[in-house]
Amino acid sequence: MWKILLQEFWNDLRTQKTRAFLTMFAISWGTVSVVLLLAFGEGLGQTMQRGLLNAGNRIFQVYGGETSIPFQGLDKGRRIRLRKDDLQVLRQSIPEIELASVSYGRWGVALQVGTNKTNTYMEGVGPEFEEMRRMYPVMGGRFLNEQDIQHKRRVLFLGDEIAGRLFPDGEPVGKQVMLDGLPFTVIGVMQSKLQTSMNNGPDANRAIIPSTTFETIYGHKYVNHFVLRPRSVEEAPALKSKLYEVLGRKYKFDPSDERAIGVWDFIENEKEGAKVFLGIEIFLGVIGGFTLLLAGVGVANIMYVTVKERTNEFGVKLALGARKHHIKLQVIFESLLIALTGGIAGLLFSWAVVSGAQRLPKEGAMEFLSNPVISVPISVVTVGILLLIGLVAGFFPARRAANVDPVESLRYE
Repeated sequence: MWKILLQEFWNDLRTQKTRAFLTMFAISWGTVSVVLLLAFGEGLGQTMQRGLLNAGNRIFQVYGGETSIPFQGLDKGRRIRLRKDDLQVLRQSIPEIELASVSYGRWGVALQVGTNKTNTYMEGVGPEFEEMRRMYPVMGGRFLNEQDIQHKRRVLFLGDEIAGRLFPDGEPVGKQVMLDGLPFTVIGVMQSKLQTSMNNGPDANRAIIPSTTFETIYGHKYVNHFVLRPRSVEEAPALKSKLYEVLGRKYKFDPSDERAIGVWDFIENEKEGAKVFLGIEIFLGVIGGFTLLLAGVGVANIMYVTVKERTNEFGVKLALGARKHHIKLQVIFESLLIALTGGIAGLLFSWAVVSGAQRLPKEGAMEFLSNPVISVPISVVTVGILLLIGLVAGFFPARRAANVDPVESLRYE
């Protein structure tokens, strides 16, 4: 039976080549629109989320603030400034903390190697800062370790761009850099990374030294901020709430006073970003879906025309004993084949475009556009839509074909 249906479909295509080709092309174009819009939207969303995680890997950055609520007889407007010792208190009091580091900051630090000079923002941090900020070293180097902290070593970790400016012709690791007139040894250079969020400039232009070395040289009494990461995303709200409770007890401010300390919540930023890009993907999918829907109208039109032109054929079949459901099945089968043939061609073309885009150099704006993703769910949903379009586009013409009057059909011109 299926062999007969395929033969009749092929014969029909040969008699209506132009119309069938245009209909399949419309289906292919609609498929390409849906798949490519969703693929590039998905790729853009993943790239933006990766850029956010490269700036802060599901962390909190905790800053001192100013009280806005009177508490236990103390006026509002008191400044809260965080100290290094506060981090130990937080780690002992909040078991939800997995990683933590202090961060001292200083703008305008002068770096010099021979005649190469530059200025940058420098941070004094601890070893766990590497994972939380994704500042991974290139091969042959390393980040700060506990020995660097304990012995207050003059070691320096450089962002990839500032390392390129200081050492345009050589390997930085093991070389000396004069930092504000003091010699430091470069122990590592950061891997190049995309960063879509930042504070005090990109990490590529940053210099990193041990926090204890920073304290010794500059004598800062207060930290710039703490960097904390919860053990899991689910524990993040509890950790955030306990931050205010623990620091509130020490500095005597109301735990509900959110202005007493500032918290930059990268976890919440990630969730909000995911919602935004989900909305963009839905919008792009709706646009592509309307294009595919218009193509489905084209399939329905060609099937109506086919039924009309083959009225005699269907009438003769019915007169010779063919059942109505056989006629319906034939028309619906042809409609599904047209939709699927055009759709598969569109999917193959989309895969080729995506594969080509992924091979493009990931530099500048192309870093956001050269990462399209055709996921299995996108392909399955697209095929499902094509089947639905083919079924709906063929159902009503099929019903009309099955209801042809055999006697009247023989008179039809």
